[in-house]
Amino acid sequence: MLIGVPAETMAGETRVAVTPETTKKLMAQGHSVRVQSGAGVAASVTDAAYQAAGADMTDAAGALGCDLVLKVRSPSALELTQMKPGAALVGMLNPFDAEGLQRLASARLTAFALEAAPRTTRAQSMDVLSSQANIAGYKAVIMAADRYQKFFPMLMTAAGTVKAARVVILGVGVAGLQAIATAKRLGAVIEASDVRPSVKEQVESLGAKFIDVPYETAEEKEAAEGVGGYARPMPQSWLDRQKLEVAKRVAQADVVISTALIPGRAAPVLITEEMVASMKPGSVIIDMAAGKGAVNADGSVGGNCPLTEADKTVVKHGVTLVGETNLAALVAADASALYARNVLDFLKLVLPKDAAGIEVPLDDDIVAACLMTQGGEIKKT
Repeated sequence: MLIGVPAETMAGETRVAVTPETTKKLMAQGHSVRVQSGAGVAASVTDAAYQAAGADMTDAAGALGCDLVLKVRSPSALELTQMKPGAALVGMLNPFDAEGLQRLASARLTAFALEAAPRTTRAQSMDVLSSQANIAGYKAVIMAADRYQKFFPMLMTAAGTVKAARVVILGVGVAGLQAIATAKRLGAVIEASDVRPSVKEQVESLGAKFIDVPYETAEEKEAAEGVGGYARPMPQSWLDRQKLEVAKRVAQADVVISTALIPGRAAPVLITEEMVASMKPGSVIIDMAAGKGAVNADGSVGGNCPLTEADKTVVKHGVTLVGETNLAALVAADASALYARNVLDFLKLVLPKDAAGIEVPLDDDIVAACLMTQGGEIKKT
């Protein structure tokens, strides 16, 4: 099969969907790979490296005009005009973007959104959300250390002792756990909060203290368990108690990293303006939900903190708020390597050996979950 790998055109997107490593594996399966010249440069992959792996270099039209197109982000309107009807598309296509899915359906593409893969053991090797969140959690801590004007570790020097930084992690999914591990390596004192009681042991195993808020009703405990590996909205009674506990820790923190997202919904507000105002001057907030929160009164979109501004670093009440919306793209080489392996493992389900083209086995729960459009129709609502 002819597989195309175009360069990403979205602003700030530095990742690439195929690496020389996965190119060799696709070639070994009998496929031909065409890579747009320069597609991997921002991820530290040269055209020569792709050619050495057996790929042919082409332009954007050549890559987008293939039978199967592999991308990181959903194609733009211009890119869609260069894709042929009936072609297959694999990438992170945002399953909750109804307008975007309609554009893909109108282009008559068989489109697979990898973010929609179920959180099951079998799907772990193709879980792009986890692979990219892992990188984002690491980068969030590195950015916090860069913005924070003091040391992370405790230091005992001839000039006196420097206290370790106090870091609070809000939301302990994949990104939050990696943030804990990274901050621990840098010598910080860490506390973490999450609505799921099941993560307490994971938090403590990484050397952080869990901010425990007891459940008072069966409804609270049931909601806390989540569904399919994702958190569910918690009852207001529990949220009120958690807010008080978190507010105490945030006021004492030097760095706060918030990671809380609920698929298909606005990111919850975990850090209010009052909480920001209570923090020490020079403190840092890395809001990993930037641009995905509720719409503010002025029309702006925050994140876990309404003061966050997407893709900007601002100072409010003496606190630095970082609103980077694509942290994984700031570690493009490793992010691309992991993403490309996710893609390769997914392709094994729809590109079986000796197959003449893409197959869509709807009895496969992973394929059925990822299939967004086919034959001009949207398969997910």
